[in-house]
Amino acid sequence: MFDFIHRIPPRTFFLVDGLGALISAFLLGVVLVKWEHLFGMPVVTLYYLALAAGAFMVYSLSCYLFFPKNWRPLLRLIALVNLSYCALTLSLLFYHQPQLTVWGNAYFILEIILVATLAFLELRVAKRSSAA
Repeated sequence: MFDFIHRIPPRTFFLVDGLGALISAFLLGVVLVKWEHLFGMPVVTLYYLALAAGAFMVYSLSCYLFFPKNWRPLLRLIALVNLSYCALTLSLLFYHQPQLTVWGNAYFILEIILVATLAFLELRVAKRSSAA
């Protein structure tokens, strides 16, 4: 199904991950905070999620820039951290459900789908490349 990933250089996944984390950090820490009443997630929670996304951005872009020879464990690590972020976001989605709006639910569900998809692709690339 995802055969196209064999043609993508592994280093590119760190760039995509880092840029995605940058976008998430901006959306969470600026856009959703400004429009908190439209999304329903508390501002403090948004700032913590934005901080996490910012840390993931620094890690991923550092891996992209300095791309070490032994990159597989680093790609596995960011994939597992991304999946943990998805689990955290999902738990926050349930915890804050009474105050979340349709837009808030839609945003966080879409974010979980995108981040989890990227994480599973990263795991597949790290596994495939180590077997090759």
